[in-house]
Amino acid sequence: MKIIELDLLTDDVNNTAIFYNEIMGLKIISRDKYGISFAAGSTKLTFRPSENVKPVYHFAFDIPNNKLQEAFAWMEKNVEILVVIPPDKIADFYNWNAKSFYFYDNNGNIVEFIARYSLDNTSEKPFDGDSILSVSEIGFVSKNIEKLSDEMCAKYNLSVFSKQPKRDKFIVLGTDTGLFILVDENRDWYPTSIKSKSFWTKVVFYNNGIKREMEISD
Repeated sequence: MKIIELDLLTDDVNNTAIFYNEIMGLKIISRDKYGISFAAGSTKLTFRPSENVKPVYHFAFDIPNNKLQEAFAWMEKNVEILVVIPPDKIADFYNWNAKSFYFYDNNGNIVEFIARYSLDNTSEKPFDGDSILSVSEIGFVSKNIEKLSDEMCAKYNLSVFSKQPKRDKFIVLGTDTGLFILVDENRDWYPTSIKSKSFWTKVVFYNNGIKREMEISD
């Protein structure tokens, strides 16, 4: 699976523009009254304006798998990297063959940079915003994730991620190149104590060579 477009909400388009363009170094594709879009590698990341919604999402960016420490140092100049298991700030997902780190954007979204060692994506270029490969994960929140998982699998021909067995409050759908993270409502977004809630989300993705579009209301 591959996420090619992701649309989220923000109550603050102006500061979102500053964060993703000036701090993260993502190029602005377009900006108008309907929101702002950035080029996040192969993914078009769009933030739509909302008012007093206070949306909080979790999503991840894939980075070259030989650039984790370099990306960490690059981001640490401008944001606070979150502690995962004290005192560590690098999460080791050994069963996924991946490592990552987390930080907040200007909206309070839990943003992740992840290096997946099963993928052939090394780079010799010094790390900057252009090194980001794609948006590779987006979290979805539901009061019944088993039902949501079944519906997504049936409608979009998705399957449970082979490296992550189902858990009661945590189901992952997709492949190494693109994942939907399904969590129960009011579950802590790892590695924070922020409770998960559902907010409007639109995602366009390729799965098994077919382009699909999914929109989730809050």
